[in-house]
Amino acid sequence: MKPAPFDYEAPDSLPAALDLLARYWEKGEEAKLLAGGQSLIPVMNFRLAQPALLVDLNRLSDLAYVRRSDAGGLALGAMTRQRRLERDPLVAELAPLLAEAVPFIAHPQIRNRGTLGGSLSHADPAAELPAVAVALDARLRLARAGAERWVAARDFFAGLFTTALAADEILVEVEIPPPPPRTGWAFLEVARRHGDYAQAGVAARVSLDAEGRCREAGLTYLSAGGAPVAARQAAAVLAGTAPSPAAFAAAAEAAQEEIHPVDDVHASARFKRHLARVLTVRALTLATARARGEEIVR
Repeated sequence: MKPAPFDYEAPDSLPAALDLLARYWEKGEEAKLLAGGQSLIPVMNFRLAQPALLVDLNRLSDLAYVRRSDAGGLALGAMTRQRRLERDPLVAELAPLLAEAVPFIAHPQIRNRGTLGGSLSHADPAAELPAVAVALDARLRLARAGAERWVAARDFFAGLFTTALAADEILVEVEIPPPPPRTGWAFLEVARRHGDYAQAGVAARVSLDAEGRCREAGLTYLSAGGAPVAARQAAAVLAGTAPSPAAFAAAAEAAQEEIHPVDDVHASARFKRHLARVLTVRALTLATARARGEEIVR
């Protein structure tokens, strides 16, 4: 199929892009942002989206960067390609959970074009990057003409393909704080074939205290509801405990009360719950081993 007719603009600066959005928003007409286009173009071809204006952001090279933030964490431009996130050594150093998750995204051809900001703004609940952003306590910088604001990733995703972005705003940066000491991570998912949408997936983080007990844990699920699901009650089960298979199983069971998978063409809700339980135990085991500094053979 072909998309419905639309106007096209390719601004060469962020202020120019924001001005275009503001002008169309004031007229009551819809404008869509083109970043990697890996989700938007198919949607437009099926005419599920029929914007009056397509704003191509690919000339905004200033929004494609990976650097250390002032706080010692990671600052990522929204136009950074997913392939760079997969390969950049600074990402591997400061946000290894992100580096581990990116290879699960579709295929290399998709990652070569897909962007960080595009995936987050699309807010597919089966996508890896939204879940990782929540798991890493990222915050997102949103800009509009003459103003900007920061939003925590946990507050950014409002539901199925829905975010806190206003019609005249652009996501321009993602900031990930530095991890606490003695912190391990793991990202696991199951799909019918590599590159397919995940039937279930989990991003886990475990921080240990000096005695080797769990100081803090995090569990964030994809394909488990209308948005990434941060299972805070399940993570709280681990706090203050000595990591063990029994503790991990208890957390996995507690998470069943917080996730809300639905039947779809990829798997039944019942099977997704089973996968989430199994993946939780495996991810917590791996994250704990990394927090202890143990050598991992996979």
